[in-house]
This record gives sequence, C-alpha cells and structure tokens, in this order.
Amino acid sequence: MQSAPLPLEDLRVVDLSSVFAGPHCARYLADFGADVIKVERPGGDTVRNMGWRDAHGETLWWRLVNRNKRCVTLDLKAADDLALLRRMLRVADVLVENFRPGKLEALGLVPDELIEANPTLVIARLTGFGQSGPYRDRPGFATLAEAMSGFASMNGESDGAPLLPPVALTDEVAGLAGAFATLVALRSGVGQVVDVNLLECMSQVMGPLMTAWHSEGYLQPRLGSGIPYSVPRGTYQASDGGWLAVSTSSDSVAARVMAMIGVGDDERFATFEGRMAHRAEMDAVMADWVSQRTLAAAVAAFDEAQAAAAPVLDMSQLAADPHIVEREAFVEVDGLVQQNVVARLSATPGTVRWVGRDEGADNADLASSDETDPWPAA
Repeated sequence: MQSAPLPLEDLRVVDLSSVFAGPHCARYLADFGADVIKVERPGGDTVRNMGWRDAHGETLWWRLVNRNKRCVTLDLKAADDLALLRRMLRVADVLVENFRPGKLEALGLVPDELIEANPTLVIARLTGFGQSGPYRDRPGFATLAEAMSGFASMNGESDGAPLLPPVALTDEVAGLAGAFATLVALRSGVGQVVDVNLLECMSQVMGPLMTAWHSEGYLQPRLGSGIPYSVPRGTYQASDGGWLAVSTSSDSVAARVMAMIGVGDDERFATFEGRMAHRAEMDAVMADWVSQRTLAAAVAAFDEAQAAAAPVLDMSQLAADPHIVEREAFVEVDGLVQQNVVARLSATPGTVRWVGRDEGADNADLASSDETDPWPAA
C-alpha cells in the first residue's frame, strides 16, 4: 500500500495523445502521482484495438500505456465538449498531444492562446518529425524514425538486410524524453511548448556516430550483435542450447576474458586494435569456448573472472529470475503483470495504482466539474 506522498500529486495533466509515445510520456508522469486525465474520442482510442487482449476484452497495450490515468470521452468536434476541454486547460499544468502538426490549431486550440489563458501551461507535443522542417507533415510512425536515424542501417547481420527493432523502441525513448522535457519546462515556471519528435529521439541513442562520420568519414557497418569498440561482444550458444551474451568493453575485462578462454598469450588478441582486426577469429574462439560448456557453467566462469556476461532470457525466464523477483521489476495490478515504475525514489517512490481503465470510466467525474473548478473531482 502506498504510504508516502507521490511527488507529482499536485500536477494536473490532460492527455490528448494516442497510440504509444505521447501516452507513455503522460504515463511516466502518472506513475509518480500526476492526476492525468486521458481524453478519448467517442468509440475509443486506437490502442484499444491493438494486440493481445485480457480476460475482459481490453488490449494489454491499453492497460499498460494508460495506467494510473482517469479516462474520459470527449467529442472535440462538438462545441460543448471543446469548451469543457478549454476550461480544463485553463487550470491544467500540462497538455500532452501527438496530433500531426497543425491539427491542434485546427481544433481551435492554438498553443499561444492556451498559454495566454494559462501562463504556466506546458504543452508537450510529440510527433514524428517535429513542429517545423520539410518532413513535419509526414505520418509519425516509429518505423520511419528507426529507418532514418541510422539505427536500421547498422542493425542486422553483415550479409543480411537492415533490421528494425521487434518492440516499440522509439516510442519508449520518445515517451521518456517527453516526460523529462516536460518536467524541465515545468521547473522553469514559464508556459511553453515542448517539441519532441521520434526521429531526433532515436538520433540521441546513436552515440558519437555522427561525430565519427563528420570527423573520420566512418559509417558503422552491420555487425550482428557486435559493436566496433568491444571485441568480443555478441551472443554465443552453450552446449545445452542456451545463449550467452558477452561484452568486453574495457582492456582490463578483456584481458581477464582472454586468460579465461586460453588465449591470454595470443598477440592477436592482446589489444583492442588487435581484437578488432581479428574480429572473426576472436568470435570463433569465443564461440568454441562457450559451446563446450553449459550455459550455467559459462555464466559462473565469467562471474568468477569478474567479467561481463549474462544468459539470454525470454519473458518466461525473466519472470522467474531471482534478481527481477526480489527487486519487483514487474508488479501485478488488477490481475495483470506489468513493468514497475521506471525509476526508484527512496523517499517518494512512484507506484502502479491501476491499469488502463475502461472507456469512459471517469465520465461521471467530468460531469461533476463546474465553472468555478473545471477540473474533474477524483
């Protein structure tokens, strides 16, 4: 049971966004206590029809990305509903939206006018390509950002096609960036627009690769699970069929691994430059060593050598992992198991209080609001 006050309890957030990136942004705020009112169009949000469903017929995506939010239904094409939303925005702290640029304005919700009516309102706008530039009107799908950011071009096997991530990676990154930027804007005390886009969020996780291109003309090739600055680095199959993920990102770790696998005296593998120049041979030696051991034995050997390796786990194995269990990385709420809050605060921790609610679950609260206090009472 939550006993300590939640750090964002005094924050009022209107969430007009849909699908993943925008709702994730608002969800990260809700996880730490913000009173987030999720506004859906009549008939429900797109996410209510995406992917797996729970025993009550609601999608697992909806239950996750809209947890800890109150859910109301408004038809923004109807004058009365639009007026009600305007009243809410006059007392809200944050508006989160991810319409295509110009759509908010087309509804009559012009950011400058909203901020004039509420001088400290922060408007978080999450889009595919941002509020300006020649691509601003393109559809805002994560796949496009993953393709254009450089991620797909270097993801995959060297002789294979570029690969896209098998999860909603960009949306998660953009949601976190949006929540962070929103809190920064709130800290300023000045009403303003927060412009977050999927393409630039993915560009942020590319490390110094743009610098390397400009300074050295370097373009990272597809290396499978490898990366240029850590050799060996990859996944290797053990004798019992399990897979071991290995990283040797520092010289001291690499030296211990080389000694452990029996090539400590091999000059080819004595330095980073040598291992990089002989990547194929290094990978072959590593693969052979792992293949002669069970996964548990290989992990134990790396632990003893104080080197970085871990088993490759699927969801069923992750759910049973003792570290994950002890830290309560996943929690069960309303009969569903979900990720716990993204960060642990020692004094004012966040919490998952409820999963995404049914459509219109909080319409009665909305109906109780009035001119003197237009924010719906909880």
